[in-house]
Amino acid sequence: MATEHKIAAAVRGDEGKGASRRLRRAGQIPAVVYGGHADPKSIQLEHEKTWLASQNEWFYSSILTLDVDGKTEQVLLRDMQRHPYKQIIMHLDFQRVSANEAIRVAVPLHFINEDKSPAGKAADVAVTHELTEVQISCLPKDLPEFIEVDLADLKVGDTVHLSEIKLPAGVEVPELKLGADHDVAVVVARFVKEEAE
Repeated sequence: MATEHKIAAAVRGDEGKGASRRLRRAGQIPAVVYGGHADPKSIQLEHEKTWLASQNEWFYSSILTLDVDGKTEQVLLRDMQRHPYKQIIMHLDFQRVSANEAIRVAVPLHFINEDKSPAGKAADVAVTHELTEVQISCLPKDLPEFIEVDLADLKVGDTVHLSEIKLPAGVEVPELKLGADHDVAVVVARFVKEEAE
């Protein structure tokens, strides 16, 4: 885990639809923290700061340090409800994480060196990213912000499967334990057939 991402919050006093509407009008986001052998807690976050944080990839795939009135907890974002057409976050769900319990998280894939690969240099070849994220399991301390897929050796006709991705230490893909059928394609490089006019 590279950097600590701190999010400030406060305990929420009243609950219900009316209270949530009042909070949103005051520029706050109603949220809840649950799990981790403690009771669920209703909290509120400042909308503008949280909205800015939500524009980063790490907001969705990193462990966040939630500072609730001076007390910090390690959490993962589990759900975000957005307004149908306005740039407003309506509600957030955070799950507490325990340092010695494995977590399951969807982590983004970053594809590198595609332009340097034999397939990437060929004009009549399409390189398709079949997956943009992968579900992993690991201890909170081992959670990567993203996983790099190096395509430097990708040739025409190649398929990169899930089992071929180099995972950081302590990280595994639970899906691969389910058998060969679950070793899906991540990247495919194939010729683009020219359409006859």
